[in-house]
Amino acid sequence: MKKNILEIIKESATSEKAFKDLENIYALSEQLQYASNIEQMAEDIYSWLLKNFNVDNINFSLFDIDKNTKELIFTKGEEFYLDDEMASYFIINTHTNLNAIISFNTNSKVHYKILQRDNNIIQSAFFQISAIIQNGILKKNFVKSQSIDSVTNVYNRQYLTTHVKKLLALKEHDKNNIFFLMVGIDHFKAVIDEFDYDIGDIVLIELAKVIHSNICEYDLVARLTGDEFLISLLNHNNKESASKIAQKIIDDFAKIKVLVHNKYTLQKTVCIGIKEYMVASSVDDAIKNADIALYEAKNLGRSKLQHFDEISVEDTIDLF
Repeated sequence: MKKNILEIIKESATSEKAFKDLENIYALSEQLQYASNIEQMAEDIYSWLLKNFNVDNINFSLFDIDKNTKELIFTKGEEFYLDDEMASYFIINTHTNLNAIISFNTNSKVHYKILQRDNNIIQSAFFQISAIIQNGILKKNFVKSQSIDSVTNVYNRQYLTTHVKKLLALKEHDKNNIFFLMVGIDHFKAVIDEFDYDIGDIVLIELAKVIHSNICEYDLVARLTGDEFLISLLNHNNKESASKIAQKIIDDFAKIKVLVHNKYTLQKTVCIGIKEYMVASSVDDAIKNADIALYEAKNLGRSKLQHFDEISVEDTIDLF
């Protein structure tokens, strides 16, 4: 593709169209420089294709060569397949294990022929931005490695504490309250002592799945310590609603069966402590109090739920 763009540069000296094409290519490259993430880059590419080639049906995905898997980053328009008669796709080689694939579909044969005619321009543009896309992918992977727990694939504590202010900003425009749920597995250390860390990881992964199945997509989940997860609920406007979610997590996880060494079936339980965030208090205090509530819940037995506001001073004095 390097040869293609060199040809356009050469033609631009005598051809007004080629000069205009070159301007459009570098306009895209310049625009992508200001994108904050790979998702924004994908949207900018869509806008460029729509403006210059009337393409309004597009998919932008990342293909992992090592794992043979594809992650959809951006999509616009109706669903289509790469082998459709009027579909086209371009691969942006980033010299990493992840290559970007941009595919789009047209609604008429005339439009399809026009795109085929302009194939050289599009290919040249994608060659020009390949290094920028590569940087976007590397940044995405770095952010993920810094914010995602490697075992359960949920956020880590650092990510939650960094982004919790965004949750509070949302709260200012929403009548709903924020509730912090601290989830802990009952007698988790016994799993490690009796079996091993691999089995422990499976139990943690299953708990993460149960949590995600019971919360909304904009609620936040983080793994704090070995067996503790922190959930922040944004979409529940009262104590009863938050309690219902917590109880559902407790009940669902108690039904999970983990096969151990193809011989045994392991079932575990969790307890949950709940604390509503109050504007006058700090986030750290709210998280600390949710943890205290979890401690008290575990004192009551297995599969227990405890609100911090329902704990008396006498109940918590032994913690300090």
